[in-house]
Amino acid sequence: MKPAPFEYFRPATLEEALGLLAEHEDAKPLAGGQSLVPMLNFRLARPAALVDLAAIDELAGIRIDDGSLVVGAMTTQWDLEHSPDAFPLLREALAHVGHTATRCRGTVGGSLVHADPTAELPVCALALGAELVTSRRVIPADEFFVSVFTTALEPDELLVEVRIPRPAGPSRFLEHAHRHGDFAVVCVARVGDRIAVGGVGPTPELWDGGRLDPVGDLFAPAGYKSEVARRLVEEAMAV
Repeated sequence: MKPAPFEYFRPATLEEALGLLAEHEDAKPLAGGQSLVPMLNFRLARPAALVDLAAIDELAGIRIDDGSLVVGAMTTQWDLEHSPDAFPLLREALAHVGHTATRCRGTVGGSLVHADPTAELPVCALALGAELVTSRRVIPADEFFVSVFTTALEPDELLVEVRIPRPAGPSRFLEHAHRHGDFAVVCVARVGDRIAVGGVGPTPELWDGGRLDPVGDLFAPAGYKSEVARRLVEEAMAV
């Protein structure tokens, strides 16, 4: 299939992009396109307009600020994976994201805003206690993910950057997928005593030390996910 008709805009500044989103009621921002473009092709998404963020230089980049890693929303996953400033947990996790070709196009912000509950970066953001800086506010990671493919962002609000504090204590990322590059069945990120689990519910979840009670999906039934999650959490804690 091919996408339904839409208007296309390619702003050069964040201010211009925000103006277009406010002006067009059914507009959708386009980051790397690795999730949105397939949804457009299958007509699972039918926005009236696309606002392409690729030309907005101020939304990309990696820096250290007061000990925290600051990553621009339009930074590619490949650039973060290979940055000398990236924390080891992020490099571990990004190696599991799709394949090299998708990481070269896919963006850090695009993955977070897509909010796939099996995705690696949302789980890492939660475990790391990241703050998501938008065009109007700062949202802690544990308040950002609302449900499947749903975040706390308003329609005319854009993710600008992610602020990630330096990990306190050992870190580890583990994932089980049917094949490398596939969507995760379950993934686990540990930072010190903080453990986040993905693939067990509509959002990544912080493990509270109790029993995990996953929801089955197309990738695996609930019982299988429960056993995989238990083993991955135990392995992560053994670091």
